[in-house]
Amino acid sequence: MKKYLLPSFFILLVFQLCNAQELKSPNGNFTMTFSLLNDGTPTYALTYKNKAVIKPSKLGFELKDDKNSLLNHFTVSDTKSATFDETWKTVWGEETAIRNHYNELAVTINQKETNRKIIIRFRLFDEGLGFRYEFPEQKDLIYFVIKEERTEFAMTGDHTAFWIPGDYDTQEYDYTESKLSEIRKLFKSAVSSNASQKQFSDTGVQTSLMMKANDGLYINIHEAALINYSCMNLDLEDKTFVFQSHLTPDAQGNKGHIQAPSVSPWRTIIASYDARDVLASRMTLNLNDPCKIEDTSWIKPVKYVGVWWEMITGKSSWSYTNDFPSIQLGVTDYSKAKPNGTHGANTKHVKESIDFAALHGFDGVLVEGWNVGWEDWFGHEKDYVFDFVTPYPDFDVVEIKNYAKSKGIKMIMHHETSGATRNYERHIDKAFQFMNNHGYDAVKTGYVGNIIPLGEHHYSQSIINHYQYCVEKAAEYKIMLNAHESVRPTGICRTYPNMIGNEAARGTEFQAFGGSKPNHTTILPFTRLMGGPMDYTPGIFEMDISKLNPANNSHVNTTLANQLGLYVVMYSPLQMAADLPENYNRFLDAFQFIKNVPVAWTESKYLEAEPGYYLTIARKDKNSNNWFVGNNNGVKPRTSTISLDFLEKGKKYDATIYADAKDADYKTNPQAYKITKQKVTNKTKLSITSAAGGGYAISIVESK
Repeated sequence: MKKYLLPSFFILLVFQLCNAQELKSPNGNFTMTFSLLNDGTPTYALTYKNKAVIKPSKLGFELKDDKNSLLNHFTVSDTKSATFDETWKTVWGEETAIRNHYNELAVTINQKETNRKIIIRFRLFDEGLGFRYEFPEQKDLIYFVIKEERTEFAMTGDHTAFWIPGDYDTQEYDYTESKLSEIRKLFKSAVSSNASQKQFSDTGVQTSLMMKANDGLYINIHEAALINYSCMNLDLEDKTFVFQSHLTPDAQGNKGHIQAPSVSPWRTIIASYDARDVLASRMTLNLNDPCKIEDTSWIKPVKYVGVWWEMITGKSSWSYTNDFPSIQLGVTDYSKAKPNGTHGANTKHVKESIDFAALHGFDGVLVEGWNVGWEDWFGHEKDYVFDFVTPYPDFDVVEIKNYAKSKGIKMIMHHETSGATRNYERHIDKAFQFMNNHGYDAVKTGYVGNIIPLGEHHYSQSIINHYQYCVEKAAEYKIMLNAHESVRPTGICRTYPNMIGNEAARGTEFQAFGGSKPNHTTILPFTRLMGGPMDYTPGIFEMDISKLNPANNSHVNTTLANQLGLYVVMYSPLQMAADLPENYNRFLDAFQFIKNVPVAWTESKYLEAEPGYYLTIARKDKNSNNWFVGNNNGVKPRTSTISLDFLEKGKKYDATIYADAKDADYKTNPQAYKITKQKVTNKTKLSITSAAGGGYAISIVESK
């Protein structure tokens, strides 16, 4: 690993002219300019290859019960600049090593009337800009309450955006593609129902926000290292195309309680004329602290199956009985209950899942609905919903533990909190010790419904702190954590790699709740995945949900080949084969790709990319010289032409191509696919047609 940090007199990157400071990226393509307006308001601007990305935009804070706030009347008292270059190794990731190279400018500004100071730290990478606010220790700014962060992102025009509605409680929306000027008009139609949601403005959107300017420049706005702070949305002034930060409030309406010394999350802007550069950026990870877990040997990527999709579709139930009108843990006597006959998490059925996992080489099995309380868990805003240690009468924890161990399978625990964060924190040590005692080293948590304490939001400061507490507590017990319905990731998995996956977006389950748009997964890598991997739960082979549950008429809006491509396109070290074993048994030749595709990578190549339309990604297996390629396509059929020049020169490979058949279509013929094989080298070019809502997958194995 190389690493160095040099003071400004070595690098000469910053100069002062008319109260302005300028910072250039290592390759010189980006220029950030910081300056103060006449009234002392701090501003910044960003250009890429001499073209404006962000026009001059204001910085600062409005404080509660403080007439001066931290908005203006500043002077620059100090500037420090440096350059930094290191290469760090990942515990898991899209590659095994990541370069962290940036030039930095730290500007200290003082508010003369109040004797308060802020440091605004800018880091300029070859792919974009990160900046944050720092509140150093000082006698005149110790405790304060944020009324609103006033960071602006002034766009240069009416860009095309891929957006979901700004919300304090959910990101589980389909994406809308529109001009910025059309967001207000389309906002209501972009809002779909959810178990917990709260929009704040009809021009509010969420990050990571992906845009494309008329000249072809791709722009991505997000945040990194969201720690002890409220999650940021963006509120658009649609006449000037200026976004302003909008923090998630707490139950009292406050946006943040700060004690100096403290720092904000990083605000990030990535830009390029090539969409592939956005996908390849590791800036979000690089703006997070290095790994804080000394021994990471227990953190391992996992490919798993589970008792889950059958409940999502309504074929089975989480609950054990229909006898009780309500449940009170410690009072309700389950021994007197009659089983409902649909409970999925029973010992016999879970053993069948373990057998399937062992037969096909999977690592683990997830089981949902194993613990008491599911009969009365949702919609009542109960504080004491689950205890996370008491199984239903038909789920034998010890027998399952021993059986899984005999088959070489790891069990994955499920902890649904029903949004009751206080209750989970009360029980978390006992629950994690229970996992240690019974051989579970990974947990999927859930936060369905409104947050308790009532009035708090999924993305407010105290609940952000709850999620972080769970990650750090899990690390103490050597448990890998996969949080659903939590805040979107912001690269914290670099610091705590036991945070092996998250949902925090509209996942596959919504395909059983009415469906998602067929181009959904061509947008997610540019948005949700910018902050970390997603437990998207792909691998659905039966698209007609009524065949699993006649009462459910939903349709999975992809082709089968598209589902295979997801295992490469939707990066995650935690990948599920989500469908039922009987559906995989119908298509064993296609299922072979899911069995073969790794979950640990040493290198990734982004071959084609256009947000909302298509993606083609190649990744190299961490444990062999084999490569795997995945493609997802949008609503129009398209021929994808790719070069295999990433393969090692002079070597021959056997390629197996899983593609849409000529008559495949996500609506009318989703299970039509074809499998072909051919010899390939680094000189090979392939042309493969993807259907509407389709895609393809390729395994490329070094010839023996």
